[in-house]
Amino acid sequence: MSPRELERRARHKLAVLRHVEEVSGSVAATCRYYGISRQCYYVWRRRFDEEGIEGLNDRSSVPHHQPTKTDPEVIEKILWLRQQYHFGPQRISMYLARYHDVTISPSGVWRILHKLGLNRLPASQRYKRTQTRWKRYEKQRPGHQLQVDVKFIEPLRQTGKKKHYYLLHRNR
Repeated sequence: MSPRELERRARHKLAVLRHVEEVSGSVAATCRYYGISRQCYYVWRRRFDEEGIEGLNDRSSVPHHQPTKTDPEVIEKILWLRQQYHFGPQRISMYLARYHDVTISPSGVWRILHKLGLNRLPASQRYKRTQTRWKRYEKQRPGHQLQVDVKFIEPLRQTGKKKHYYLLHRNR
């Protein structure tokens, strides 16, 4: 907020305090008129009595103690993974848990990225759909430059009759 706006808000609070003394004589009526709570009025009044007009300036609402605040080292690691590898929140969360023994939820990672303005990757680094990623090559003869790889995959912890799974991969 600009200093001019802060000064205007402090003058408004002073006008509310003066309204009680000079116009209505009733705190409840003045608070109803201005649409504020009586508790708010008494906070302003106490600050004005102790500090004068400077006490009516807006103050920071940041808590004095934040026991669950994310460690700056973890934030540094999140930023590094985002900038170097372009990982998303899910992958960053998994990477930190696996390699650094840091437990942070994907939503917590996203919140940190959002606060720092890195929640969206640039268009050049985003995931592209398969239709736009693959380029189709047309050949003169069918089957020209075609190679097929077949690999047998045995599932882990399979019970009962064994099923056979094959992975077919076509190279051009």
